[in-house]
Parts: sequence; C-alpha cells; structure tokens
Amino acid sequence: MLLSASPWFIALCLLVGLGYAVLLYSAKAPWSRSVNYALAAVRFAVVSFLCFLLLSPFLKSTTTTRQEPTLVLALDNSQSVGLFTPPAVLRQATLGLQQLATELRSQGFQVETRTLSSSSSTRPDSVRFQAASTDVDGLLAGIGNEFEGRNLAGVVLLSDGLVNQGRAPQYAEYPFPVYAVGVGDTIPKKDVSLPALAYNRVAFSGNQFPIEAEIGYDGYAGSTATVQVRENGRVLQTRQVRLPAGQRRVRTTFLLTAPAPGKRRYEVAISQLPGEFTLLNNQKFAYLEVVKGKLRVLLAGAAPHPDLKALRAAIQQNDNFDLTTYLPGISPLQRQDFDVAILHQLPAQSGVGQEVLAQVKARRVPTLYVLGAQTNFGAYNALGTGLTVTPRGSQTDEVTPVPNASFTRFSFEEDALRRFLAYPPALVPFGDVRLSGGTEVALWQQVGRLKTQKPLLVFGGTPAQRQATLLTEGSWQWRLQEAVEHDDRPEAYDRLVLRTLQLLTQNANKKRLDVYPTQEVFDIQDDVTFGAETYNAIFERIYNQQITLTLTNEQQKPRTFTFANPDDGSPLHLGPLPAGLYRYTARATLGGQLQQDRGEVLVQAQQLEATQSRADHNLLSQLARRSGQRLYFPQQLQQLAQDIRKANYKPVLYEQEDLQDLINLKWLFFLLLGLMTVEWATRKYSGGV
Repeated sequence: MLLSASPWFIALCLLVGLGYAVLLYSAKAPWSRSVNYALAAVRFAVVSFLCFLLLSPFLKSTTTTRQEPTLVLALDNSQSVGLFTPPAVLRQATLGLQQLATELRSQGFQVETRTLSSSSSTRPDSVRFQAASTDVDGLLAGIGNEFEGRNLAGVVLLSDGLVNQGRAPQYAEYPFPVYAVGVGDTIPKKDVSLPALAYNRVAFSGNQFPIEAEIGYDGYAGSTATVQVRENGRVLQTRQVRLPAGQRRVRTTFLLTAPAPGKRRYEVAISQLPGEFTLLNNQKFAYLEVVKGKLRVLLAGAAPHPDLKALRAAIQQNDNFDLTTYLPGISPLQRQDFDVAILHQLPAQSGVGQEVLAQVKARRVPTLYVLGAQTNFGAYNALGTGLTVTPRGSQTDEVTPVPNASFTRFSFEEDALRRFLAYPPALVPFGDVRLSGGTEVALWQQVGRLKTQKPLLVFGGTPAQRQATLLTEGSWQWRLQEAVEHDDRPEAYDRLVLRTLQLLTQNANKKRLDVYPTQEVFDIQDDVTFGAETYNAIFERIYNQQITLTLTNEQQKPRTFTFANPDDGSPLHLGPLPAGLYRYTARATLGGQLQQDRGEVLVQAQQLEATQSRADHNLLSQLARRSGQRLYFPQQLQQLAQDIRKANYKPVLYEQEDLQDLINLKWLFFLLLGLMTVEWATRKYSGGV
C-alpha cells in the first residue's frame, strides 16, 4: 500500500479516531463496561479509517504473465507447390509439419499456421494449394507485424522458392529465425512456356500494333515450336519459331491490325511438343483497349508554371492523348474541338485567357481547373463547377492529399496511398469552401497529421459538361518528389492525372443511367465491382433506384443481377469471375422512362504460378542462412524438431503493475457501513441515543 502524503499523517488519523471515541464513550452509559469498550473500539476504527482515506492511499499489485515461445508454420500455398511437387512428397511435408506442431505443443510451445491467402490458423495437412501468386516477403512481414511484442521463437517456412510478387525475401531482414523447408522439384523438365508478353495496352482502330512473345524452353534445343495468336478461338496468325541450342529463351513478334473500338483479349499459345511436362504454361493473354483515335487535350495556363511541365509529362505517358499546350500572349489559340481541357489558374485576375474560357464554355468541353494565387475566384465560382471557394485574403494552408474512401469512380492502389504519405505539402487557399449537390470529392486535404473534410480534388458540373477542380498549384512538387524517391517513376501522380482526364471524358454525355466497372481490368482473384449513377430529367443526382445488370461472357451465357445505387456510393460486388471479356447491359426505369447503358469489362488470368516449374531451393537456403538457420527437406522434419529443441527457447515472464485507489474498493464501503450499523443498532438496543 502506498500513500500520496507523509506516513506521519497516519498517527494524526489515529489521534482523531481516539479523540472521537473518548469524547463519545467516556460518559456514563446504560450498557455494560465491556459493551462500552467494544462500541468505542468500533467508533475509533471507523473514524480513523475515514481520516486515513483522506490521505488518498492506493494499493499496488503486480501481475506476472508467462508467455510460452510461439512458432509459426508459414505455408506457401501457391498453385506452383501443388502443381509441381510430387504428391507423395507434398503429403509427407504437410503431415510432417502437423506432427511437428503436435510435438512442439507437448513441449510447451504455442504453434500457429499462416498461409499466403489466410491470416487465421489451420491444420497444415488441410491446406489447399490454390493461391494465384506467391509473395513470400509479404507472408513473413505480415507474421512479423502480427506477432510484434510477443515471444516469437521462429518461423518454419514451407515453400518451393518460386516468388512472383513482392520483394525478394532472401535480401530482406526479419526479426526472427526462419527455418526453410523446401518442396517442389529441382530437376529440369522437358517443357516450353510463355513467361511474358510485351504489348501496348492501347491501340488505335485501323492501326497495326505488335505483341512480342517470350518463349522459354528446356530439353527442346534445336527443335521448332508452333506459336499462334487467337481471338475467341479464331486463329489470327501462326509462326514456326526455332529454339536455338545454347539458349533457354527466344522472342517472336506478331503484328496485328486493331479492329473496331472496344476491349479485346488475344490469346498467344504454343502447341504441345512431344514429351512436354505440362501444358499449363503454354498460353498467355494480351488485354488491349482499341480506341477510335487520340483524345485531344488542351493544357492552358495563365503564365509559365512548374505545374504545366508536371501535367504535360504525366499526360505524355499515355499514347491515347494528343496534347496541345497554350499560354496567352505567346501564340494564338487554334480553334479546334478539344475532348478535355486543363485550365491552370484560369480564369485569372489579370484577365488573360478569355479566348480559352470562351471556347471551353461554347463547346462544353470537360475541364479540370487548377486553382492558385492568380485565380479570379469570383469568376471561377460563376462557372458552375459544383465548388465555391471564398478565400480569406492571401492566407493559405499547407496540405497533402488523402483519398476519400467513399469515392468509387476510380480506385487508388495501395502503392499510391503509401506514396501520397511522402508528398511534400502544397499550398491551397484558406477560406470558405462549399460543395453543391451531386459533387464528389476524390481527395481530401490533410494539414500536418490532421485529416480534414476540406476537398482537394473535386468532380462536379453536369453530365453535359463534367468539370473537376484541383485546389492547389503546387502539385508539381509531388511528381518531383515521387520521381526522386522511386527511380524517376512517378506512377501515382501520373495515374491520378490520367484517370482524372479519363473520368471527365468518360462522363461527357447526357446519360441518365451510368453503370461502369470500378477498374479498367480485374484479375481472376479480384472482387469485380460496378458503380452506378442515376439522374432525373433535369440531370440532378438521384439514389436508391432499382437497376438490372446483365453480364454476358464470351460463350454468350448471361448472368443477371439486381441492385440499387445507395447514396453512400458503395458499389455492386460480383465476386471473382473467370478470365475473359464480359459485355454488360444495365437497365433502370427513371421517372417512368426506361434507361439503358452498355459496356465491357475485362477479367485477366496472369497464370503466374504455371510459368516456372523448377523449384528454387537456393533462394530458400539464402533466406534461412541470413537468420542463422538452414534449409531442410520433408524427410528431415524430425531433425528440424531436434534443432528447435536444441535452440532452447524459453518462456518470457511479463510483470504488470496496477495501482488502485483504496477508496474505490466497494467492499470497504460495505464494511464501514456494516460497522456503523452494528454500533447504531447496539446503542438503540441498549437504551442509548
């Protein structure tokens, strides 16, 4: 027990209690002397203890917790392990790990199991090897984060060493020992494969475009492979490709003509060769979007500015855009039909650029406005962008971008979110910012570490003329910082600019029903999601409308879904779909009129796990050695158990101190109440007052 005051005050508490008892029970009483002494003792104890509570005493208790050492069984449950490991070897490995877990638990260890696709514990012998990709670093790093602060003795990693996602694990540092168990097959097989295809994602209708195929081979040097390009089962081109001796890979290029606009899926396949080990890696798919022509972009500014160079560089990353840059007073603006415009600090306080503003307004060109110190905010607020900005003098805030989680028109990758965190602050006007109905916020402002509800990137306008606004003229710093930190690859910034322009041009129509996939391309393991927008007769946004979506695959088999578009913007979730090109038709009755929308969505199969069949045990050996351990094989799991026992992992004892005020103990209150009740009842019973 501890006190917040000097212990000498305890004597004073006892004196107060003694004095109170003497004053009350020194006079002659109608009860016996022994009863009088007992009552005086009770009064002394109660009063002394009440005075003692005024000293704020508290109890100190220590709790000791014993945490046994934990061993995690990390299983690479990717398809390559199941495909290329002999079944008897894989069965021996999973049963051996289950026996290892049972043995270690009997010796006091806690044993958990983790896989690439699950963070929950399961039995090793019940794991199904179906994961579509292998990220060993992600698996080990996730275990490190999950068990941080716990008594993690080590990780037993079962893998074939074939990694196709994430960082190279053999060069990473992990805060725990890694015991690697190698499975798979290291013996080269007679096999041909398609490790990679190289092609542009966008092609223009009527133009020729190349698809370059890389062919890998083992055991077929000097022979010839037949390679075909097909679309919907129809053979477009066939090549006889020589497989030279002394090499393991060769390339061949197909030159195709882009058909009508739309999304296309081309299959590149190698015909089976005699004695080939597997056909799973003999085909790959190329996914392209064929467009009618380049989108014409006007980039105009009130004056030269670093933003213009950053925006220009981002736009030129995509061959689908034809860029025209214009600065007032330098050269005349050519009158032409632009598909989308970027107006940097226009309208301007100086009044320059009126010819640009007039052309954009007359032709209803979808526009991205970039606001800054030269912007005429009164003229901007009259444009009907869905945003009203009233600055307070020349005051500014320094902000970084934060994605709006409820914005679904396009998505932000995890890598982009991490890059946003490293962006330097940019200046935005400080003042009153108001959004009108139907306006959507893609990015919020973050001031320091405070995430605000002030918009940074806004989409508004009308379906007839979509408009967006970026409230900072300092975004050039973001692209520069990202290029410095990521080897001159500012991908997050460039994707943000390009998706903004694509969204503006995509919605430049008067559709009252707009149904769209939330990503350009989905993988087969992705949850395919669709967003939807509905408008009334005067193009005001409305919600909770009943929509019927019919999705048709390449075999003309339809699936129908019925849903409503909620006001929180949450999309329709279809779950994973098989690879292929799907066409969809959406229907809804809005204001008594039937509305329709059509489109396409691509689902691609990357086939990462079938590309390479030869296990990489050298990677596993390097990974284990970096943590002071070694590589084991399924028949050596008993030796692994002995080595873990020899490591002599100990339980960890944690002590936790807890301080509790004595006055908060309820049982003390009832004890004092009981003593006082006994004293009062005794006095009454004995004839006292």
